[in-house]
Amino acid sequence: MPALFDKEILISLSDTDHDITQIQNSFLSIVLTANVQFDNRFDGFEESYKDGTVLFIGLKSTSQVIREYTIYHRGRTIDGTLQNDSTTEQFIYNTVKPRSEKNSRKRIHSLYENIHKYDTSTCGTYITIREIEDAIKDQVSVAYTMPIRFRLSIPLDDILVFSGFTDYPNSLFGDLKIKFKINPNAFVFAQVNPIISMAKYYTMNLTDLMASCPDKLKNIDLLFRNWSLGYQYTKQLTQMGCTADLITKISIEQIPDSGLKNLMCSITPVTLSIKNYVVTEVTANMRRYKAIDDFLQRVREFYAKRPFVVPAQRVET
Repeated sequence: MPALFDKEILISLSDTDHDITQIQNSFLSIVLTANVQFDNRFDGFEESYKDGTVLFIGLKSTSQVIREYTIYHRGRTIDGTLQNDSTTEQFIYNTVKPRSEKNSRKRIHSLYENIHKYDTSTCGTYITIREIEDAIKDQVSVAYTMPIRFRLSIPLDDILVFSGFTDYPNSLFGDLKIKFKINPNAFVFAQVNPIISMAKYYTMNLTDLMASCPDKLKNIDLLFRNWSLGYQYTKQLTQMGCTADLITKISIEQIPDSGLKNLMCSITPVTLSIKNYVVTEVTANMRRYKAIDDFLQRVREFYAKRPFVVPAQRVET
């Protein structure tokens, strides 16, 4: 179900074909393409370093991409679920989540240290300087625009209103739907440690480099031997629309009369922002199961004697 920039997305979370929906094991899958803007061309990079110098663009937590949401039950708005600042709500909620949970789930949480490990838990994408150069080479005016595709997975229990949900007997209590909007300002970016990203490129392409690019191999070795810890680029996640000190040039300078080479690195303030986006796919991946008639009858009798309450907004401390 495609959706354009700043448009609402409505999707069902339950289905009458199944008796029980396991909210706690379900998630939303979102695919979107965003036009990311740069105010720097990253000119002057030595050819040998373009494929191994990398930026990360993504989210600290996928649930923060939802700007506002409303939950519907049998077509009616559930009282208290109209949330127009969901990004802040999810940020606060995720500060109390166990670190082990953030490390173990695929494409859900981006811890800064995991970005440099290319860990599967990070939610975002990695782009090389060569990819940026190829995308903006024919553009002549600032800001330079590059389309980037993201695939996000949002566990429903990461959304605060669903944090206390477990098994939901939807065949008895009715269908649930969620309507939400995307927050493009929730995205973040960071410079991946050049030594780590270059080492990954070197390891994955060593055979080709040895066979056809001996000079490139020597230049990569020069970077490993001469990289300085004094190069002070921004070593944290930076929110889209803000400015960070990024590596905008790595070049090689020949030292006169010595035959030696020197590594040169330029670090410049760069602003990244998202101009617009298109959501190309939204899927509710719901874990469900059928129940026998005797079980459903006992559930009906149980809730016929007392109010039906769904616990929600649980905060673990």
